[in-house]
Amino acid sequence: MFTLEMGVVFATLAFTIFLFVSEIIRIDLAAILVLVVLGMLSYLPGLSNIADVNHLFDGFASNAVISIIAVMIVGAGLDKTGIMNKVAATILKHGGSTEVRILPIVSGTVGVISSFLQNVGAAALFLPVVSRISARTSIPLSRLLMPMGFCAILGGTMTMVGSSPLILLNDLILTANDGLPSEQQMKPFSLFSVTPIGFALVVSGILYFLILGRWVLPSSTSKVDVTSGKGLSDYLQRVYGLSASVFEVDVPEDNRLVGKQLADINFENNIYIISTFYRGKVSMVQILTAEIAAPCRLAIIGKRNAVQKFADENGLHIRSKLDAFSEEFAQTNAGIAEIVVPPESKFIGKSPRDLLLRKSYGLSLLAIHRSETTLSHVESEDHEPTAIGLEKFQAGDMLVAHTQWSNLTRLKRDRDLVVITSDFPQEELRPHKIGWALTFFLVSLSMILFTDVRLSLCLLVGAVGMLLSRVLSIDEAYRAVGWNTVFLLACLIPLGQAVQSTGTAEWIAQQVLVILHGWPVWALQAGIAILATAFSLVMSNVGATVLLVPLAVSIAVAAGGDPAVFALTVAISTSNSFIIPTHQVNALIMGPAGYKVIDFIKSGGIMTLLFFIVSMVMLNLIF
Repeated sequence: MFTLEMGVVFATLAFTIFLFVSEIIRIDLAAILVLVVLGMLSYLPGLSNIADVNHLFDGFASNAVISIIAVMIVGAGLDKTGIMNKVAATILKHGGSTEVRILPIVSGTVGVISSFLQNVGAAALFLPVVSRISARTSIPLSRLLMPMGFCAILGGTMTMVGSSPLILLNDLILTANDGLPSEQQMKPFSLFSVTPIGFALVVSGILYFLILGRWVLPSSTSKVDVTSGKGLSDYLQRVYGLSASVFEVDVPEDNRLVGKQLADINFENNIYIISTFYRGKVSMVQILTAEIAAPCRLAIIGKRNAVQKFADENGLHIRSKLDAFSEEFAQTNAGIAEIVVPPESKFIGKSPRDLLLRKSYGLSLLAIHRSETTLSHVESEDHEPTAIGLEKFQAGDMLVAHTQWSNLTRLKRDRDLVVITSDFPQEELRPHKIGWALTFFLVSLSMILFTDVRLSLCLLVGAVGMLLSRVLSIDEAYRAVGWNTVFLLACLIPLGQAVQSTGTAEWIAQQVLVILHGWPVWALQAGIAILATAFSLVMSNVGATVLLVPLAVSIAVAAGGDPAVFALTVAISTSNSFIIPTHQVNALIMGPAGYKVIDFIKSGGIMTLLFFIVSMVMLNLIF
């Protein structure tokens, strides 16, 4: 029987979807508004079942929300140690810098990880990795995060511990067996029973974005990376009139350059050797009187024709792109800094060589901008090359240098220099904490996989461990949490509860059953899958699973189908949640990539249909 409360819940759902799609207000503010509306409606006569006002804010303490907060802190801790930089560098090394190669590596890796770690955890851990890859390749973040996020959701279907519905399924099956005759008793599924289905879904998701990504993924303008390649060249040319780029050059063994001092090579060839790669180790050139040892690679800043001439004369090979030095010149690690020498600085009257500028301060000096003149090793149209290593500093000199951001952060505390550059990551990495970070991450992961401890508590163990071991400070942990995501999810949980507590979900299910009565078994299974998909968009996938599994079993028994397959159809189909950002993973990636709801509708609509087709085909092939 359709009631007034059901009608109000339907109207609230429609209002919520309207706010999400129209984006008249921010989506997290829309969720807060819905929470307030539900709370106020529950005080009206006849609508008391819509929300329990004494538990209206329980969503903020829910397992899902606490898990997201904890996993963001754990991910920030790993990121703080530099682990994510190394992961990003490894992906770039094997995947190159093109979207068509990076996308399947990132998405496939996240898909596999999410088959054991909850999908939102896998997505949160890889969020900083994808951000770094985007910065280094100039591929818009919006074109990488959605495939990564969708594959995190798809990967949750690869094992029976990959998502909450699949974790619950065996318990629900045992409960349903109590009402079934012995010949129809269902056997619990083993850990890898669903792996072929999940694998097919992940592969189909990757292929979907590789083939149709150019049309369904939104594009956005990426920030210019002024630390490498064309970005550095344009910046130096535009601001200081220096025509220079970064090149990676191979020096073979027994080359004529072996034993020569770097300072002499720089000045004689109008180039600037900024870093070396020797015996598998990259190092900034600390002292220009150092000599070249080979075989090695050199990172050189200079005009292309000057570097090419230098390579031709000395039998060297110029690589087409940065390889060994890609990490060093990544925007997230280092870049161009502008620093002023103030009056009364101890730098005045001393040269870079006198001060051991590279060794003591981590500054690779590219140019000195003095009054209207720019002095540099690198030849330009406006001036001849200058041996700036011997140039005496004067008050007011602007130093243009390449440096690691961690060095620049320390220099901000030095009274002898005034750091002008402000738009750079000003938090120092803590590689010495990598052992603690990995230890607590592995402790959390082991608890998730091998114990029955609540997911949120497992993750909080890792988060608190990183705080106590000072991998992160408590203030850094607060900043690491995406509070818009937290409020979005916490405020929508009461809406899902209202759909269930008022009987709205059950009423919808019963109406669908009436419509499907008399249909063939395969059509009934498809109908159950569609119903589970719809429910997962407006309520938690756990709630949808708990509600629909008993109904699916009853339908299968009545129609002569396999009740276990129908139950599994529900548990898998509740992961088919791509159209609107109500799923935890979608909510997580929405802010960083700047997605709008229409982006999810556009990309997620086709993904939803693809998920439905692939899952139905694989379920019937395997079972």
